Amino acid sequence: MRLPALAQRLRLSLPRLPLPNLTLPRVSLGRVSPSFRPLRRPRLSRPDGLTLARWGLVLLAGLFLGGIIHILVVMRVPSMVHQTAHARVAEFGPDGSFNRLPDSLPGAEPLPLLDPQMLHAACRFDLDTGPVRIMAALPPPFWSFALFNAQGEAIYSLNDRTSGNGGTLDVLVLTSAQLSQVRENPPIGLEDMIVIETAEDRGYALLRAFGGDPVRRAITEEALAAARCTGLEESGVIVTLPAATGTTPAGQ
Repeated sequence: MRLPALAQRLRLSLPRLPLPNLTLPRVSLGRVSPSFRPLRRPRLSRPDGLTLARWGLVLLAGLFLGGIIHILVVMRVPSMVHQTAHARVAEFGPDGSFNRLPDSLPGAEPLPLLDPQMLHAACRFDLDTGPVRIMAALPPPFWSFALFNAQGEAIYSLNDRTSGNGGTLDVLVLTSAQLSQVRENPPIGLEDMIVIETAEDRGYALLRAFGGDPVRRAITEEALAAARCTGLEESGVIVTLPAATGTTPAGQ
C-alpha cells in the first residue's frame, strides 16, 4: 500500500478535537493594553488663600506664646539667682569694718573661690558717705588685697610683692567727684596712699593672708583683726571735704 493512501485513511479515522480559544493581549511598541495601564498619581491641589491664612494664624499664635514664656522666664531669673557675694559679706559682721570669714571648707565656703589655705577678712563699704581708707599690716610670706563691686566683680587687686610697702597696706577708695575734692584739699600722708578711683558706690574689700602652722596662724589672725576699713575722719586723718558754699576745710 502506498504511503499517501495510508495517510488519507488515518486522517479520516481520527476524530477532530476542538482547539481552545486562546486570546493574548495585544502589545505594540509605544502602546500598552488597557488591562495593564499604570496607576495615575493624584494631583496636588494648590493651597488657597484660606489655607494660607490659617497657617499664618498658627505661626503668629506660636510666636506670641513663645514671647510670653520668654518674658515669664526672664522675670523669674532674679528670684532663682543665688545670693550675691556682696550680700553674703553682710552676714559676717557690720559694714565699715573688717570681719573675719569662716574657714573655707568643701561644701561650706563663705564666698566663692576662696583658698582653704588662706585666712580671709571682708569689709563692706558705701562711698555715698564719703571716701574709705583701708589700712592693714599683714605678716609674710604672702598676703593679697582685692576690691569688688556690689555685683562681685573685681575692680582692683594687689599683693605683698606689688604693693611697694612690704607688709603695709594703705588704700584710699573714692569716686571721681570725691577725688577732685581730695586733690583740692589733700589729707596728710596722701602721697603714701594707694588711691583707687571707682565708679562703683558700693562694694567690699577682701584681705587674704597665708595661715600656715598654728603659730603663724595666730599672728595672721591678730593682723586681720587689727585691719581697718573706715572713713577718712575715723582713720585718724581729719579732713572735711569742702561744701558747696566754699567753706575752709578743717585740719588744714
